[in-house]
Amino acid sequence: MRLLLILTTIMVFNEVSWSNPPKPFRKLTVEEKTAIKKYAKAVGKKSDSYHVLIMTSEGNMVVKLYNQTPLHRDNFSEKVRNGFYDSLLFHRVINNFMIQGGDPDSKKAQSGQRLGSGSASGPMVPAEFKIDQGIYHKRGALAAARDGNPQKASSNCQFYIVQRKPWRTGELDSATVQRRLSISPEQKQLYTTTGGTPHLDGGYTVFGELTIGIDVLDKIASSKTDRSDRPVADVRMRMFLLNELKR
Repeated sequence: MRLLLILTTIMVFNEVSWSNPPKPFRKLTVEEKTAIKKYAKAVGKKSDSYHVLIMTSEGNMVVKLYNQTPLHRDNFSEKVRNGFYDSLLFHRVINNFMIQGGDPDSKKAQSGQRLGSGSASGPMVPAEFKIDQGIYHKRGALAAARDGNPQKASSNCQFYIVQRKPWRTGELDSATVQRRLSISPEQKQLYTTTGGTPHLDGGYTVFGELTIGIDVLDKIASSKTDRSDRPVADVRMRMFLLNELKR
């Protein structure tokens, strides 16, 4: 995955409490107000994790950010809070693999313009691999894209959502041999029932998961694309925090 990131102040949550969605970064449309109210209600008042609404031209999705990856959680939530992702594109889409977005160059990109190298101001985000805690590249996983840096540090803005559907057992066995992967029985069970991309585990940081909108994920992934995997018809995003966490 081509690309690059910002570290914001790291918030350490001791006693976590929920509050209403934060003040919006711009005036909201009626559609946006209605969607935020609807999905904030679905998240509920007892969640101890950030939830983000991703509105797209193909429908709405909600992702939960993991507290186990605080650097990525805070980086992403702060950008959402400040409107960084407003009107950016899902610029790289590969069906039965993933959808990628967050390149700031995509906001005013011309038709056919090659994207994927843009970044926000600030440094990359240090890797936070949590395979030992059962955080894998399952179907619906929210993860950070990155360039080829040896530390495997993440882009400070570009992300992807895993769309790969369940593997057949024999198919997964062949893939693990071909790619020389070592996966646990837990991972094998996950990838053959839920789906996902095992070859990315330990290489890219997973920092959240899709909780609502798997049908929208599939719809975006099936978009007609050009030679650089960019959807021919732009798929734009608008993001809003559904809840605010307090220490």
